[in-house]
Amino acid sequence: MKAIYKRELASYFNSMVGYVFIAVLTLFIGIYFMGLNLYNGYTHFSYVLLNSLMIFMLAIPVLTMRSIAEDRKNKSDQLLLTSPVTVTGMVMGKYLAMVTVYAIPVLISCLCPLIIAANGTAYLKSDYASIFAFFLLGCAYIAIGMFISALTESQIIAAVSTFAALLLLYLWSNLMDFLPTAASNVLSAFTFSDVLYNFAYYDVFDVGGLFLYLSVAAVFVFMTIQAVLKRRWS
Repeated sequence: MKAIYKRELASYFNSMVGYVFIAVLTLFIGIYFMGLNLYNGYTHFSYVLLNSLMIFMLAIPVLTMRSIAEDRKNKSDQLLLTSPVTVTGMVMGKYLAMVTVYAIPVLISCLCPLIIAANGTAYLKSDYASIFAFFLLGCAYIAIGMFISALTESQIIAAVSTFAALLLLYLWSNLMDFLPTAASNVLSAFTFSDVLYNFAYYDVFDVGGLFLYLSVAAVFVFMTIQAVLKRRWS
């Protein structure tokens, strides 16, 4: 797994994908930070994360679209499948490489609450809890994108399908209004954005929401492993 992780991490920085992802996410977080916190005087950095969600949803497909689809297209997945590395190790190596790239702009954003604190009132506990939730949300989104990438050879199809899936999750709470009450009560438990709202707007440390993010990430990583195994034996 370590060799796969190093290879994948290097590939993101040997190409422009890693740099573009980090630059775009950092740029828009910085723009919202300047507009909301420095210019308008909001003391909660967590509001920036909420406003960055749409850009975030556009950036994640760029990061995940090539994760497995490129190997399938180039037939290099056959080499990986016949190597001593297990399928689980291969998938986890790819996944952790993407999480590492994603962690860079998240770590950069950790400086923003300190800038607020240096210039006035800050809510560091709330802001850093929100950043942690934002990071876990990204881990769940990356797992979903990787699974979709495992289903196709086309990076474009993988990117568009991932964006569609993330958009569906973003609009989930609004879509529940069109469902019967019984179904809405059950499915509303999977409202991803509401978890981040609990952290950012209501200062609630939503343990159940964090468990949801971790569970979704684990389920989709597992499903990716099964998708690759199916191709191995087909």
